[in-house]
Amino acid sequence: MNLINVVSKFKTEDECIDHLIAMRWPLGVCCIKCGGLTVKEMRIAASKRKNGKFIPARRLFRCMNEGEKCFGYQFTAKAGTIFDSSHLPLHKWFMAIGLIVEGKKGVSAKQIARHLGLEKSYKTVWYLCHRIREAMQDGDLILSGEVEADTTRIQGKVKRRNWRERKPRSNDCVMGMIERGGKLRLIPVADEKITILQPVLEKHISPDVETIYTDEHVSYPIALRPKFGGKHKTINHSRTYGIGPIHTNTIENAFSLLKRGLYGTFHKVSVKHLGRYCNEFSYRFNRRDDQANLFNSTVKNLVRGKALRFKALISEEKTGLSGVSQ
Repeated sequence: MNLINVVSKFKTEDECIDHLIAMRWPLGVCCIKCGGLTVKEMRIAASKRKNGKFIPARRLFRCMNEGEKCFGYQFTAKAGTIFDSSHLPLHKWFMAIGLIVEGKKGVSAKQIARHLGLEKSYKTVWYLCHRIREAMQDGDLILSGEVEADTTRIQGKVKRRNWRERKPRSNDCVMGMIERGGKLRLIPVADEKITILQPVLEKHISPDVETIYTDEHVSYPIALRPKFGGKHKTINHSRTYGIGPIHTNTIENAFSLLKRGLYGTFHKVSVKHLGRYCNEFSYRFNRRDDQANLFNSTVKNLVRGKALRFKALISEEKTGLSGVSQ
């Protein structure tokens, strides 16, 4: 579903709520406390209080399961979801989701703020974008078949006072693994040490993998030997980029797309939030042949996932960074 379809399909709040109900309760609305299907829908018209405050029209659901403690409990379609705590209307949420899932190289919060007419509410839009990225995850994705693995560094220029001063190395390394013709996994890691790379490789690559292709970094033979002995092939990049099927060009192409997004779209990304950006690019790449369902799958994850609180977002340590104590 592209942006034109999103705008034409979700013009009103009612249309957005109908879609939210279909995504959240495909078998029919049920009570969010007892799970009972005996639920009554109520529509409350818009009104104006004595103090002049306008209350928009609402759609409430009431639990009608007699004998349950929650009998008579009222809730909305947004209750218990990420949308519940947001003051933004649903049609703006859906437009933001449409922009992010369709942007091959990502869309910055500043650009989305301009599209939604929220130029003066940058913090709100930045928070909204991170909540959408939090829903763009593939869970415990296991790679199989022919897999390429490599690492790359995401870092800017570091000023030095003199040429003798050593350039500090920041924790901005990304581990990439990709099935040839299949799925991609990008994982931020603290370093390229064996003790850090080995658990990541063993967690995300199936023991039944056919072959793992890497460059000649010294960590890979030792890290892969215990679980993938005899399935590892390397290419010497100082001599050639590939010899027949032995190459890492596929994962290098994925790194190129990630860097074009980070440098060209976002310009500067904190290592603290790098994990979400990696999840976003992996999620979108893995559904490149299923664009029609990309929007709906993201909305489902937002409805069913755990809400990301703003306090946790700004106070957490390095998100998803393997090899670093949280």
